[in-house]
Amino acid sequence: MNVFQNIENYRPQSKCILSIGTFDGLHIGHQKIIKKLVKLAGEHDQAATILTFFPHPRRVLQKERELKLIDTLDEKKKLLKTLGVDNLIIHPFSKSFSRLSAREFCRDILADQLKVGNLLIGYDHRFGKNREATTDDLITFGKLYDFTVQIIPAQLSNEITVSSTKVRKAIEEGDFEQVHQFLGRFFELQGTVIKGEGIGRTIQFPTANIQINESYKIIPPRGVYLVKVQTDSNRWGGMMNIGIRPTLEGENQTLEVHLFDCESDLYNKKLRISFLQKIREEQKFDSIEELKNQLEKDKEICKRTLTEKYLH
Repeated sequence: MNVFQNIENYRPQSKCILSIGTFDGLHIGHQKIIKKLVKLAGEHDQAATILTFFPHPRRVLQKERELKLIDTLDEKKKLLKTLGVDNLIIHPFSKSFSRLSAREFCRDILADQLKVGNLLIGYDHRFGKNREATTDDLITFGKLYDFTVQIIPAQLSNEITVSSTKVRKAIEEGDFEQVHQFLGRFFELQGTVIKGEGIGRTIQFPTANIQINESYKIIPPRGVYLVKVQTDSNRWGGMMNIGIRPTLEGENQTLEVHLFDCESDLYNKKLRISFLQKIREEQKFDSIEELKNQLEKDKEICKRTLTEKYLH
């Protein structure tokens, strides 16, 4: 898959078939659209091309600075590549870009710059300055500028407009079995192992402290989770704690994962952490010994659940 950091860098030699969207989470609705895009591209001998935007338009136009995204850009790239997309264009979204008129967008961007032959778009898609134009306008401009428009049925488009919000809500509620149903895959965090205080090792629960570099990535709520963890070459089951460690009088949120049957030195390594299930809320215990006893119970629950539900 070819990745272009803005529209100007994409210089196609022939027509493409294009779909436009933020595609946050790439949930099962998005996947249906992209599979349709790839299928049509094959039938028309055109490149399956996605135009997406970063930052998220809502963070720019509606000033939703705290809007957290389900996937980082790197995660989105890998997922789209897996789905068979040929070209991914990640255009920097800005207020000036949003002021393009519908005609300018269709003529200058879709026809002249991107060489769109076919456009696959949602039935309620609106575009241009102040979102002034509808799909009917798009069809009219398509006839004028020599591209066809295929409208995605309402049932799929509805899934796109609501389900990214549903996924975020399920993550915020710690309902990762629901998240898995929406995404068709496990929600993941990817981060680098950094030095911690080493307290876990003193109670026979060594943990890898995780640093997430992308501040816009959604983080699950405080609690203990059953997870699967992998590096480039290894895979483990584990349990993760997200929280402030109240028993230890912590103040800053940390992300720590205890890996089952792992003797490896993981400092500075990148981990992919898949969330399977929330085990319990974060709690404050009266002593370190009580905390250790609870961790033993958590580990037993996690190992049993991993074996019974997730290892096939």
